[in-house]
Amino acid sequence: MDIWDKKKRSAVMAKIKSKDTRPEWIVRRYLFSRGYRYRKNVKGLPGTPDIVMRKYGIVIFIHGCFWHGHEADGHLPHSNVDFWRTKIERNKQRDARNKEALKRMGWRVMTIWECQLKPAVRQQTLLEMEYFINHTYLEYFKPKRTHLAYPTEEETPTMAAEGKVAYHTTRPTDDAEKQGQTFPDTLDNA
Repeated sequence: MDIWDKKKRSAVMAKIKSKDTRPEWIVRRYLFSRGYRYRKNVKGLPGTPDIVMRKYGIVIFIHGCFWHGHEADGHLPHSNVDFWRTKIERNKQRDARNKEALKRMGWRVMTIWECQLKPAVRQQTLLEMEYFINHTYLEYFKPKRTHLAYPTEEETPTMAAEGKVAYHTTRPTDDAEKQGQTFPDTLDNA
């Protein structure tokens, strides 16, 4: 049972912001303090990501657990359950479509949940986010490996090896001088 009437509930729900929320501020302040630069709420991209880091090819969504249906700690209200269930399911489907569209465009997509920014786990979450950003950036510059196979005998050209190679020593060792050993001028390639 709702404790407020419909008019009061509507007023309360209308005050919930979709931009510049507290979790977004936490992440943005951390990124800025660490020297990362970004754009916020870019409307030209699918889903209007909360943070876009073009240099790194990363978009970050900061989702509220209730509105985006986080399985770990999201819950449904006890009143009007069918409405909320369908609304949150639509939100989840829309989020999945937007993330897939961004991936097809070449973006790396990261989602940070509101519950991951609680004081007990906030530092760990922010460090993991920074690791993901740096790792993605370094992967971009990593040389692409191609599969190198050894050539077969048919593919290798015939090679002529030299029979003997000249080898000159500049100074024999002291022990060799004492024993009167001489060093050959050539070595066999046996």
